[in-house]
Amino acid sequence: MLILAALVCCPSQARADEVDTAIVFAVDVSGSVDPATAYLQREGHAAALSSQAVLSAIARTLTGCIAVTYVEWSSYGQMRTVVPWTNICGAEDANIVASAIRNEGDKGLGCESMCRTSISFAIDLSIRLLNTYNGNPANKIIDISANGTNNDGLPVADSRSRAIKAGFTINAIAVPESMPGVRIDLAQYFADNVIGGPNSFVMPLSTTSLYASALRLKIVREISETTPNHEVGSASTGASLLE
Repeated sequence: MLILAALVCCPSQARADEVDTAIVFAVDVSGSVDPATAYLQREGHAAALSSQAVLSAIARTLTGCIAVTYVEWSSYGQMRTVVPWTNICGAEDANIVASAIRNEGDKGLGCESMCRTSISFAIDLSIRLLNTYNGNPANKIIDISANGTNNDGLPVADSRSRAIKAGFTINAIAVPESMPGVRIDLAQYFADNVIGGPNSFVMPLSTTSLYASALRLKIVREISETTPNHEVGSASTGASLLE
């Protein structure tokens, strides 16, 4: 397994158990992710995590902190840690994490080998990261960002079942596929095959221009104390949030 950790020191001195939510941001860097899509994901996460909307949502939690890690994945066994587990308790923490993502995140310059899309591996990797997290937050979330379906590794249904059994929530954001000739309702695929657990949802996008704002709303929803039950698991949830 390829593991390349960025040199990011935990900016917050809060103890690991002083967070309400722990989120694994698992970002697709497979062969279909070109420089434009890589920038979209990299900048989208950086901008969202340092946005006033997300910081305000964090401040409203019981502890005023969340924990995040940002990892990139492609084929089975292929991953890279960009940001290890780090607490975000305010703007300074968020800006350090955002800077690491912008500077160290995938640039989409071409995957040389093992470049398929193993969402099942991304989920299993995230399970391991949450299981080894040194704390016990009320919400443990796997946040998948991808532009394709599972085409490598184990069946995604098995990995999803393991995450749900462990009490984790899998959410997803569907990056519009830009490959010519590929036609698939990726948001519906994620809704049917990937997301699961308490209050799970998928954020669909009709255009890449909505990615950053959709991701910001997605993170706010994930760390907020309440979530409307009637929207849980809906593939159209993201569309309603963006209206």
